Amino acid sequence: MPTNVTPAYKKAEEAYRKAREPRERLDCLRVMLRTIPKHKGTDHLQADIKTRIKQLTEELAGPKKGGRRSGPSHVVRPEGAAQLCLVGPTNAGKSSLHVRFTGSHSDIGPYPYTTHLPVPGMLPCEDILFQLVDLPPVSADFMEPWLVNALQPADGVLLVVDISDPDCLEQVPTILARLAEKKVFLTAAWPGLEVTKRADRSEPDDPFRLNLPTVLIANKSDLDPDPDEVEILEELLGLRFPTLTMSAKTGDGLDDLGPFLFRALGVVRVYTKTPGKPADTDKPFTVRRGGTVLDVACLVHKDIARDLKFARIWGTEVFDGQQVGSDHIVADGDLIELHL
Repeated sequence: MPTNVTPAYKKAEEAYRKAREPRERLDCLRVMLRTIPKHKGTDHLQADIKTRIKQLTEELAGPKKGGRRSGPSHVVRPEGAAQLCLVGPTNAGKSSLHVRFTGSHSDIGPYPYTTHLPVPGMLPCEDILFQLVDLPPVSADFMEPWLVNALQPADGVLLVVDISDPDCLEQVPTILARLAEKKVFLTAAWPGLEVTKRADRSEPDDPFRLNLPTVLIANKSDLDPDPDEVEILEELLGLRFPTLTMSAKTGDGLDDLGPFLFRALGVVRVYTKTPGKPADTDKPFTVRRGGTVLDVACLVHKDIARDLKFARIWGTEVFDGQQVGSDHIVADGDLIELHL
């Protein structure tokens, strides 16, 4: 970040980092451009902001006359407890896994590039859902120009490799390099896993740098029965991603993904009730570990969050019906009653 920036710029940059919708990001960029100090030291950043404003403006405007749509048609609106994108080389089995996980209708074939557009689907895990988005493959020869935009709303990445294919030793570094060129970095640090958080290093402060927690999915384990193959692969690549071994063909290991994402993302489920009415225990709201009553109220409705006075809460870490303020940190399984 440039020195001596205004508080307004800092606030807009922080909002941009958190924004998940193209319109929100565009609004934040415009505030950043308006409030950034105008001097030689910020010339490069000003140019970067202007470029991104132009791209987002074109995306939100829709298709040009006589042309095909781009941008928003490739950005999947986040749903569920979190959005995870499947990234990998050609024929690694991403689409086959996506079908097994979500029951989607991803195109599956023995030839490269069967996936041309993002394909969303929902992975059930207990009483919540994770959104999995199947993306086209990445190779040294080609990466869809819109793929980086599709990754912007994601909470993490499933890096899928064919563990039986020796070429994955070259494919994985290529994918990491192609994404890094666009300021997208796959990291081992998941917010709910202390081991990976400690292993993560601080990175340069760039408002457009996108760090995505990543789990390595070693697919096609049925074709490579050597249980040490994954450890050997990690050692040769110098990777420290959490790893899950599975097979889209046999189903082995598929049940491990949901519980892993729940832990790794630090998901906290909160149930709500209206005063004087029964609790709604069918569909929880989800926040991350450290989330507050106010965070839950924002998910319920922005007007409720604005007018929130206090809450009553039932859970394992409070007295039943205890009155708490908006800054109270919620725990998994809490039931809260919001009072305006």
